[in-house]
Amino acid sequence: MPSWIPPPSQTLFSSLPRFAAAIRTMSSGSTQRVFQLRHDPLTGNSEWVVIEEDEDEDEHAQPNSPLLATTSYLDMLNDSPRNRAFRQAIDKAITSPSHVLDIGAGTGLLSMMAARAMGSAAASTRDHSNTNSNRQWNAMVTACESYLPMLKLMKKVLRHNAMEKAVHVINKRSDELRVGVDIPSRADVLVSEILDSELLGEGLIPTLQHAHDMLLVENPVTIPYKATAYGQLVESTFLWRFHDLHNNEAQASDGLRLVPAGFNNILGVKSQQYALHCNAIENEINLLSEPFKIFEFDFWKRPDSYGENQLSIRATNNGQVHAVISWWVLQMDREGTLFYSTAPRWISMPTNKSDDDWCDHWKQCVWFVPGQGIPLAKDQKVHLSAFHDETRISYNLKTQSQVDHPMMHGFKGGDFQLELSPERVAIYGDGEWRTFISTVIGNALKGRVDPLCVVADDSVFLTLLVAHLSKTSSVISLFPGLRSKGARYLEAVADANGFSMDRVQVLEKKKTLSSMIDTHQKKVDLLIGEPFYSGTEGMLPWQKLRFWKERTMLGSLLSEDALIVPCKGLLKACAMSLPDLWNSRRCLDKIEGFDHSVVNTTLGACGELPAEQVGPYLPCSIWQSGKYKKLSNVFTIMEFDFSKPISPSTGKNQVEFVESGMCHGFALWIDWVMDSDNSMLLSTGPDKRYWKQGVKLLAKPVAVGIPGSTCLSKCCHAVVEASFEPSNGELFVRHVFS
Repeated sequence: MPSWIPPPSQTLFSSLPRFAAAIRTMSSGSTQRVFQLRHDPLTGNSEWVVIEEDEDEDEHAQPNSPLLATTSYLDMLNDSPRNRAFRQAIDKAITSPSHVLDIGAGTGLLSMMAARAMGSAAASTRDHSNTNSNRQWNAMVTACESYLPMLKLMKKVLRHNAMEKAVHVINKRSDELRVGVDIPSRADVLVSEILDSELLGEGLIPTLQHAHDMLLVENPVTIPYKATAYGQLVESTFLWRFHDLHNNEAQASDGLRLVPAGFNNILGVKSQQYALHCNAIENEINLLSEPFKIFEFDFWKRPDSYGENQLSIRATNNGQVHAVISWWVLQMDREGTLFYSTAPRWISMPTNKSDDDWCDHWKQCVWFVPGQGIPLAKDQKVHLSAFHDETRISYNLKTQSQVDHPMMHGFKGGDFQLELSPERVAIYGDGEWRTFISTVIGNALKGRVDPLCVVADDSVFLTLLVAHLSKTSSVISLFPGLRSKGARYLEAVADANGFSMDRVQVLEKKKTLSSMIDTHQKKVDLLIGEPFYSGTEGMLPWQKLRFWKERTMLGSLLSEDALIVPCKGLLKACAMSLPDLWNSRRCLDKIEGFDHSVVNTTLGACGELPAEQVGPYLPCSIWQSGKYKKLSNVFTIMEFDFSKPISPSTGKNQVEFVESGMCHGFALWIDWVMDSDNSMLLSTGPDKRYWKQGVKLLAKPVAVGIPGSTCLSKCCHAVVEASFEPSNGELFVRHVFS
């Protein structure tokens, strides 16, 4: 883990975090203690849980909670090209006794590689030198890891490989290390892998700055040697929909304007790069330029906190520039013979990766060009200004005419912007979705005079829609995540949408609806949600059953004929072939010669494990999960009835396979029944690219076939049953193949 931990950022589509939660570290005597924040998905509440340094020290002890099971550590350790590149570079660089510092050591893999390389170098020197018999070898490896659960895991790995005496482990951030206190001298060699998909987001720059200032010798050996960020201009209507709500909603027929004319910045996505597997949309991208170099960061010298690069880029095709796609290349050695790249597959790079080497911990990045983009003709030049600070890279793109004649845009609403995820912006700009929701809410409001409507989630769209469709309605929006930001947004766009804020109330922070006093002595006629809860886009689909929990808490305030929308949730499933995702989460054995089998349970690995130790449920977008194929029809496992208070639920179904192949697991999601006639169904399954699904990977892939096929060794059926526990929001799925 780096010396500096960045704040959590909103990511596009599926991404497993390197570390899973906020942490606070304290020391008590000789014992290290961590307080880790645990979130309750059904209430939105959080609590601090204590992790002691001496807990679960037994190599075979099972962790009390899967703190690391849904992080990207396992995927990273299964990235063979990455592991091979570091091993080759370390073996090449460490040829003499050295003090090696490993920052963000993780499981200690790079530290063990360095210790082994020094051992080989020492043996070789003793065998071939007549002058070194009395030489004192100043050789040591220091592994710095600040995250206590990972440090405990590293100690297990070191013991399992008989390397605990070869690597000195320190449970601190690297900017807390002191020469003469924590380490005896400045290090000669730095090995580190503190990179995210954007390159800088894990604190690469401040970590390197402090290391060069306080921890490393002058002109140290560093692995990697340097990193170079590259980019390419692209046209993609698909990507455009994820940020330009103003123009996307222009054709909407519902009369609403979430981004009214003159308020172009009032609602949108944060101006940043978003991680995305661009290979998945290769056929939806028109390349408009050759790749270009953006920034180069030398690990072997102190980096600057800020940088700027001015580029003139010639268009190679006609089109509309909607985005800049970027990636990076690591030069692992000083000579430039070893590389690792996160480039998309249409880019030819001198690396040891192939198209089959899929991984999820590093992707490409997408930066959206504001508005409708910039039109370009072939051979026309466009000016790109690239900037970086300590944690991110950003861009400004202009044509020559825009440079010569800059335009000033005056927008209402000041500097305020309600920031939503790219997926949510795309949903709100989708005409089909808006028409569907407008029909549902319009039907629910029919015949109701002066209705009181409660929006239970963070949907600004539903709040605007009710106020727009019913001029006599009163609306209370709970906005549990948006709160005052949602209220400020509504105040800004109310006039443009033809309603007065006198009819709309947003609950103040930490306030709840608990009595008729809060509803001004009125019963609730309509309780609605999408459901959508801001900041939870990376959670599992069934954790949106928070809506059911909210409905239960508001039960005493509902009128006798109150309508609840959605009225049901259906847990849906489909058997899937997911070879890339499964391989990225498979059990570890030897990694470049070091046994990592002791981490499998803690990291939630699937593979040759007992049934009770199978991996966790993973939130992900199926279309972003490498190669995939549906092996069964979609089937319903269980139903959640929101007309009743929340309660434990169970369900069971038998599925027949409709395709032959290797089944790696089941995709799981919620379809929302929006009316009592069961005629209005909103699906969030794998075919819907704006929503995430949950995936339950099998411990071991199963060969399946179509019933009646001649191959008797293949399973043709599976029985899947599930149970939902409302006390903690957990879903348990079991399956039997036959």
